Amino acid sequence: MTDKVRWGILSTAAIGTEQVIPAIQNAPNCEVTAIASRDFDKGRAAADRLRIPHTFGSYEELLAADDIDAVYNPLPNHLHHEWTVAAARAGKHVLCEKPLALNWRQAQDMVNACAAEGVKLMEAFMYRLHPSWVKVRELVASGAIGELRTAQIRFSYFNDDPSNIRNRTETGGGALMDIGCYAVNLSRMLFEGEPTRVQASVRLDPDFGTDIVTSALLEFGESQASFVVSTLTEPDQGVHLLGSDGRIEVEIPFNIPPDRETHVFITQGGNPPVDPDTVTISFPPANQYTVQAELFAQAILDDAPVPTPPEDGVANMRVIEKVLEAAAD
Repeated sequence: MTDKVRWGILSTAAIGTEQVIPAIQNAPNCEVTAIASRDFDKGRAAADRLRIPHTFGSYEELLAADDIDAVYNPLPNHLHHEWTVAAARAGKHVLCEKPLALNWRQAQDMVNACAAEGVKLMEAFMYRLHPSWVKVRELVASGAIGELRTAQIRFSYFNDDPSNIRNRTETGGGALMDIGCYAVNLSRMLFEGEPTRVQASVRLDPDFGTDIVTSALLEFGESQASFVVSTLTEPDQGVHLLGSDGRIEVEIPFNIPPDRETHVFITQGGNPPVDPDTVTISFPPANQYTVQAELFAQAILDDAPVPTPPEDGVANMRVIEKVLEAAAD
């Protein structure tokens, strides 16, 4: 292998062509060498626009290429398992979009397949690697706000397009799978464990059949995380962490803009809520997708563990399923 990881991209999915591919191309230890689409002309148009050297008319052809070390899998949720396993068997490392699979058993099979073939697998929760979240995790772990008691998370957008994969049950759509997976992942990351109890409420769309509003309460021993996610409300997101000796508010927790300064607010004392003593920590612009690509690629080049172990994706799916089970009770 050279000093750069050579990437192949499975499909012309918008998240890839609009955000992830340009970010990978900006990582110093990465180069995007090929893209595959079942519609060759669509793939060629994307390749021309993004200056990608090679286009393949099938995913199988891309996986068979000798000059590709890793693949990025942004396919719809129901195709994550099939093509991640196929990539592993072709000897390619895989960065797979979230959620890792449709259920924890599929996710475990993906982990097992990659381990058996000696390739690396990581779920693409890019936000975890942004400098703002690295700092927040340090603050929480150091006791800067005392004992973390509660995490409150909200994430929403508006999408009423019946043809969109996020509104189709057969492709693994719905609020919980699409954006609730972030809330579950963040809760588990902050409390460094798995919930001991799960309560939830789900509202299904009468036409789509997918969940359009999901709320959940995850208990982590004596602490709690709560979240609400929706696909049919005003776009919004936010995280508020309440500790025994202070609180932290994360301004833009998930879709962190790459081209503007971002902020985290820490409140300790003063006269809350009228006149709290709040300190603002500012972070210069950083592309979380570039950070993700660079760290994943470095793990490949160094044959070191990936930043987020693949088993975390299995654990995340287990909790997502528990949320659905709790809502059905």
